[in-house]
Amino acid sequence: MGRHVKDMVIADIQGRVGSTKDFIVVDASKLDAITANRWRLAMRKEQISALTVKNSVALNALKSKGVQGLDAVLAGPSTLLWGGEDVVQLSRAVTKWAKDIKNLQIKGGACDGQPLDAAAIETLSKSAGRLETIGEIAGLMLAPGRQLAGCLQGPGGRLAGQLKTLSEKEPGE
Repeated sequence: MGRHVKDMVIADIQGRVGSTKDFIVVDASKLDAITANRWRLAMRKEQISALTVKNSVALNALKSKGVQGLDAVLAGPSTLLWGGEDVVQLSRAVTKWAKDIKNLQIKGGACDGQPLDAAAIETLSKSAGRLETIGEIAGLMLAPGRQLAGCLQGPGGRLAGQLKTLSEKEPGE
C-alpha cells in the first residue's frame, strides 16, 4: 500500500472515529461468517461501530487523535469497536457478546485515550454508566435539602396543627 493510499485510509478512519477516545479491541477472526454477521448487526443496533483494519494504519490514525498505549493490544487480528452511549455501555455490550460467543476474544482497549487490558474492560462493564452516575450525584446533592425540608416540615406542621386547634376553639373555652 502506497503512502498516498495509507494517508487516505488514515483520514477515513479518523473521520469515522471522530472525537472518540474510548475503544475496545477484540479478536473476531475465529468467528464464522454467520456468527460474525449476527454479532456486527447486534453491535450496530446498539450504535456501536466495528472496524477491522491493518494494525499499523489503525495505530497511526489513533495516535494522531491522542489515543496512546494500544501498541500491545493492536497485534494480530484486531477489530476496533467504539460508540454507544458511553464507554460503560460499550464494555457491557462487548463483554456480553464475548460470553455468548466463545471465539470472540477481548484483547484490551482505551478509555479517554488511556490503555486498558481485558480485565479492566470486564471490571468497567460492571460499573455504573454515565446516566446512572449522574442520577446518583443528583440524589446526593438533593439529600441535604430534602432533610432540611423534612426538619422544617415536622415542627412547622405541629405548630400549624396547634394553631388550627386553638382557632377552632370557642372563645369561652
